[in-house]
Amino acid sequence: MIESLLVANRGEIARRIIRTAKRLGIRAIAVHSEADADLPFVTEADEAVCVGPANPAQSYRNVEAILAAAKSTGAQAIHPGYGFLSENADFARTVQSSGLIWVGPGADAITAMGDKINARNLMAAAGVPVAPGTTDPAADLAAAVAAATEIGYPVMVKAAAGGGGMGMAVANDEGQLATEYDKVRAFAERMFGDGSVLIERYFPRVRHVEVQILGLADGRVVALGERECSVQRRNQKLVEESPSPAVSPELRERFLAAAVRAGEAVGYRNAGTVECLLDPTTGEFFFLEMNTRLQVEHPVTELVYGVDLVEEQLRVAAGLAPTFDPDALAPRGHAIELRINAEDPKRFLPGPGAIRTWVEPTGEGVRVDSGYVEGNTVTPFYDSLMAKLIVNGADRAEAIERARTAVAQFQLAGPKNNLPFFAELLENEEFLTGDYDTGIVSRMR
Repeated sequence: MIESLLVANRGEIARRIIRTAKRLGIRAIAVHSEADADLPFVTEADEAVCVGPANPAQSYRNVEAILAAAKSTGAQAIHPGYGFLSENADFARTVQSSGLIWVGPGADAITAMGDKINARNLMAAAGVPVAPGTTDPAADLAAAVAAATEIGYPVMVKAAAGGGGMGMAVANDEGQLATEYDKVRAFAERMFGDGSVLIERYFPRVRHVEVQILGLADGRVVALGERECSVQRRNQKLVEESPSPAVSPELRERFLAAAVRAGEAVGYRNAGTVECLLDPTTGEFFFLEMNTRLQVEHPVTELVYGVDLVEEQLRVAAGLAPTFDPDALAPRGHAIELRINAEDPKRFLPGPGAIRTWVEPTGEGVRVDSGYVEGNTVTPFYDSLMAKLIVNGADRAEAIERARTAVAQFQLAGPKNNLPFFAELLENEEFLTGDYDTGIVSRMR
């Protein structure tokens, strides 16, 4: 097993990776910005190195500073968490060429799946269902209009290099397409350094369902069930649950088989997620993208399948067999994750600030992965995620009841937060029946 691990991330995911590393007897090394010096992940690590000021480009995305920290601390491996450098193929290559172990998929897989158009084409060739859309970037507006005319309105205009719900817009007609095409292209250039745009079919009513895959050290790819991620604001997830209440046993079998084919098509190793859109009317599903990293919502899979995905990542990176029997994977019970963000619960605008009160809920079936404690300050420099509240029960009804209790028990004062939204959602009839889609939040507002 790996003996020392540098976590190239921050907040709750850094803290969560450090927790598993220390349980396994691995020396855990944190890197942090000046703004994060007092956060729990820094104090809980065996060693910590400041890699720069608050600006992520000068700290958490500063490759030279992170590699220097790895060298000075004698780190054997680097885990990138999610976000920041986690899906940067050049960083993965640099880590490995520096003689370090990269805890993630190979750089070639990251490159192959990082471009949405290339990923769509690869998946289609592998027999994974893809939504109607362009097979090459829409080079200009005329090409976008021609593609949309062939596909049929409404269409989704997407940044080919985008991710995390960013760089996406819906166009209902040619006039709207002209506006959104220019906006998405400019945004993609600014955010991703790549203005390539694709056009694909837009589903007015759709569910977002994803499959957790794990590429094992022996070359096999296995699927650890699906997660429902349809409670979203601005195309970004707020709630995830597993299993999906929309997926029947027969549909689950097809979902998981397609996800395994997707991983096999790129020789995938380590943890990844195959994201799909599910048409609840027809039961059709289509490949959306593959996230070549550990997902924010991985805890719901951990609770339902009884595995520690970070441990499995470390074992794959070290060339070791998994702790579980790949031929005997089976879900048990139901899990729900609520993302506790520093944002107002109505318009979901960021609301950073000093944490005056922070008391996490406890009890059977309750888990909290948090990045903060009382007395810390949520700064405006990073994502608004403060903690993940995860509950599990014997079935969905029990998980929902435990979520209600946990939300009511969570004492949080200082930054604005979305706990009131979750209290409302957990009483919403649409959510309670399980018959909801990606428009549920907009209908609640």
